[in-house]
Amino acid sequence: MTQGGKVRNRDEMRWGIRKKLIFFLLLATVLPFGTAITVTYFYTTKSLNDRSVTLNHDLMLKGQEELSVYLEDVAQMSSVLYRYTPFINVMRNGVSSNLVVNQEEVRRVLAYLFNSRPEIEQMHLYIHEDKESYTNYHSRISGRAKYENIFSHPYYGRLTAVDGYSLIEPPHEIYSYNNISVIPNSQKVNVLSFHNVIQDVPLADVLGFLSIDINLSKISAIADRLYTKDVEDLYIMNEKGMIIYSSNENEIGMENKEKWFEQVKKEPESGKSLEWKDDHFSGVIVYGKFTDSFKDWSIVKRIPYDVLYQGARETALINILIGFATLVFAMLGTMFVSFKLTAPIKVLIGNMKKVEKGELKADFDSLGTDEIGMLGRHFKLMLAKIDELIESEYKLEIENKASQLRVLQSQINPHFLYNALQSIGTLALKSNAVPVYSLLTSLSNIMRYSMNMKDDIVSFGSELNHVKSYLSLQKQRFDEQFEFKLNIEEEVKEIHVPKMILQPIVENCFKHGFDQRIENAWIEIEALFENDNRVVIHVKDNGIGPSNDQLEKIRQELFHGNSKTDKQRESIGLKNIYDRLQIYYHNQANLIINRNEEGGFTVTIQIPKEMPKEVEHS
Repeated sequence: MTQGGKVRNRDEMRWGIRKKLIFFLLLATVLPFGTAITVTYFYTTKSLNDRSVTLNHDLMLKGQEELSVYLEDVAQMSSVLYRYTPFINVMRNGVSSNLVVNQEEVRRVLAYLFNSRPEIEQMHLYIHEDKESYTNYHSRISGRAKYENIFSHPYYGRLTAVDGYSLIEPPHEIYSYNNISVIPNSQKVNVLSFHNVIQDVPLADVLGFLSIDINLSKISAIADRLYTKDVEDLYIMNEKGMIIYSSNENEIGMENKEKWFEQVKKEPESGKSLEWKDDHFSGVIVYGKFTDSFKDWSIVKRIPYDVLYQGARETALINILIGFATLVFAMLGTMFVSFKLTAPIKVLIGNMKKVEKGELKADFDSLGTDEIGMLGRHFKLMLAKIDELIESEYKLEIENKASQLRVLQSQINPHFLYNALQSIGTLALKSNAVPVYSLLTSLSNIMRYSMNMKDDIVSFGSELNHVKSYLSLQKQRFDEQFEFKLNIEEEVKEIHVPKMILQPIVENCFKHGFDQRIENAWIEIEALFENDNRVVIHVKDNGIGPSNDQLEKIRQELFHGNSKTDKQRESIGLKNIYDRLQIYYHNQANLIINRNEEGGFTVTIQIPKEMPKEVEHS
């Protein structure tokens, strides 16, 4: 079969598989997902309904319990009066028996009770012995006033005829008891009144009545935690259907005559909810019944279907989006499979382009097990072979640099030796043998260090001692016209460096920087750690220094020149140092040449603290 025939067959197969995959994925994805979304929606709707009813019912029970405790506490406020004997005596004997003392006692009790709760708006005390009453409105205690027909008040009359000591008057606009409280129209708020009978225990004779009017702030604070405003409705009603609290403030104090409430009253106490639908409301009604002192009170919460099933709709929408994303992903996967055969070729072409730019590294592990994969493996073997050849050339370059170092080590400036020996001879004529011995020792150390061909890597302390010997001879040569200073951190002396990286730089200072015109010349060598992982070495002098053009030329020769053709002494020196540093430190070293503002020349060497292991132990 020809190559063209293979391509045509492959295209036909590719398009055939693509069509089949698209059809299968549409069938295997849309149908199950559609069915799953439908089933999930109805299941989620029912689950959310049951869960919402349970959670809301439990929440309402807690709110109901908190409301019961609060209302019971307010209703029993009058019970503390029985423990206060002086006040009970006033209730038995009347105020007139000792007007000043008894009236002060009444004022003290009313002030105490009023300040016990911030939601109290007004209090009314009736003393049956003298048929007198007092009020405390907003901490203003009225004078005493006669209240002859006390039982004309509907709740005071009922208190004597019912079992119990307290009755609750549903929310109403605050009014003045016995017309003795001054209540501005602007401050007439809705209050819940607790009317209590005070009896002469244990005789059960009526001593008087105490009424407490509270605003609905505390009840509202408790109720507001039980529903979501503007979304759900909440009602608290007594046994007659009077609305104690409603999420619609306009309904507070009114009688609930809605049909749904009539249905709630018929529901068993063990029930939790019922579903309701009419022209005004469609949703679930969750209810609870109060117990004990507030038996037959009801708390009701209405939750619209829109709110109840919002989670189910959101879940269905999420499932639809997931299904759509899955379908898109499946389509993309199909296209990916279709073009998979061309992908390895593109990877191979991309790697070839990188090789053209000099990046001899393949960024893939395998292109497969077919012919294209075999081509990729041979391509990687070719790169490995090229890299091996470059490595051989690299080692050859290192050997070449080492040969240059040996040449440099074997060359001792004859002019320097002549002047050094002349200085030693002159000193021998003028001094005793000790200084001569010192100079000869320095010279022998230099010769020994330079002629040692065995060690390419030395400690920085050894390199520094070699330079110190060299500088000591130069110091003797120029006497007071030359000084040198060494500022070396002790830890730096322990690191290992390539041999002969300092002495050629110092020698250049004398040859080019001072230019044979030595006068107050100095050289400073500084070595210290930088950031704990790099070492910085500065060699600084105050010589003539190069011009800008000369400095640029030196840098060009240093970083771009070819050491194989450079014959100048300074090229063998500085460039040799630079090239060896790059070789030994794997291009992590740097050599910087600058002019000093005050004149002179500074050479800075930056190297890692530790030399690569394979170099250090070679």
